[in-house]
Amino acid sequence: MKKALLFVLALFLGLTLFLPGAAADVQAQRAGLVVVANRASGSISVISARSDALLGTVPLPEGEKPPEPMYVTYSRSGHHVFVGDRANDRVVVFDAGDFSVVTTIPTGAGVFHMWADPQDRQLWVNNDVDNTATVIDPVGLTVLATVPMPADLIEAGYKPHDVILDPSGRLAYVTLLGPDPDHDMLVQFSTRSFNEINRVPVGKDPHVSLTRRNRLLYVPAQNSNVLTLLNRFTLEQVDELNVPGAHGAGMAPNGQVFYTTNLPGGGADGLFAIDTQTNTILGTAETPYPVPHNVVVTRNGKLFVTHSGDTSDKVTIYGVSMTDPIPVLIGEVTVEFNPFGIAYVP
Repeated sequence: MKKALLFVLALFLGLTLFLPGAAADVQAQRAGLVVVANRASGSISVISARSDALLGTVPLPEGEKPPEPMYVTYSRSGHHVFVGDRANDRVVVFDAGDFSVVTTIPTGAGVFHMWADPQDRQLWVNNDVDNTATVIDPVGLTVLATVPMPADLIEAGYKPHDVILDPSGRLAYVTLLGPDPDHDMLVQFSTRSFNEINRVPVGKDPHVSLTRRNRLLYVPAQNSNVLTLLNRFTLEQVDELNVPGAHGAGMAPNGQVFYTTNLPGGGADGLFAIDTQTNTILGTAETPYPVPHNVVVTRNGKLFVTHSGDTSDKVTIYGVSMTDPIPVLIGEVTVEFNPFGIAYVP
C-alpha cells in the first residue's frame, strides 16, 4: 500500500496537479472536480470540471482481493471522497485535496450504491450480499450502525440496491431488487431508529433521486421503462412518465432538472431531461457511446456520464444551463476500464 501511495504521489508531483497550491487553485476556480470509479481497473479518475481534462488516476489501496471501486460520494464537512470497494467489503476514504488515502472503513459484503445526507450526519452503504446497509459517520469516519433489510423481503429473495437520504437527513430510501416479474420495492427508513417506516412496489431495477424544490422521489426503473414520481413522505404515486431504459439518476444542483439515462441503450435518446416543476420531459440528447450509466451535474453547467462495460473507458461531457437544460455534447474523457459511479466535488 505504501509503495502504491508513493507511486501516486510521485506521479502527482511530476504532473504538478495535486500539489497543495494547485489543489487550492482548482477549488478556488469554483468549478470543482469530477471523480469516477473505474470498476475493472481498481482506481478512480479525477477530472477538472472547468477544463474537462483528466488530472490524475489514483489506485485504491491494496486489499485481500484486487480492489473493485463501485460508487463515489463527497462529504463537504470533512472534505473527503468516499469510494465503495466491493471486492474487499470496505469504503476507502480519500482526502479531496490531494487524494491521499485517509483510512478505510469496514462494511458488509457486497458494497453497492451509497449516499450521504447534506448535513453529513450519515453515509448509507448498501451491501447486497449481506442484505444490510452500513451507516457511517462521514465526519468521525466510524460505523454508526448496520441496518438489516426487511426480513420478509429478504426471505422472498430481494436485495438492496440504490439509496438516498432526504434533505433533512431524517429519512433514508432504499430500493430492493427481487424475483417478482412485475415490480421491485422501495423502502423508507428512519435514520434515527433505523426502522422501516413504509414501503411501496415500484418498477423493475429502480434507482432513486430527489430535490429540495418539491416533496417528490424520482424513481427511474430501467426494466419497466418508466420514471415513477412518489410523494417522498407518504410514498403515494403522483405521476409516471414513459422513459425507455430509465436508469441513471442525476439531479441538477439547483434541483430544477432531473436527468436519467437510457441503459443499456445509447445513441438517440441516451439522456432524458425532466422539469421538476412541471414534471414533464423537456427533451432528449444523443450519447456517442452505448451504456450511458451514471450521471452527475456540476455547478458550472456541465453534465458528466459514465459509459460502463468491462472494456469501456469513456466519460462523456455535455453542456446544460437554466435556459437550455437539454444536454449538448461538448467533449469526452478517456479514463480506465468500466467507469461506474461518479461524483462531483465542488
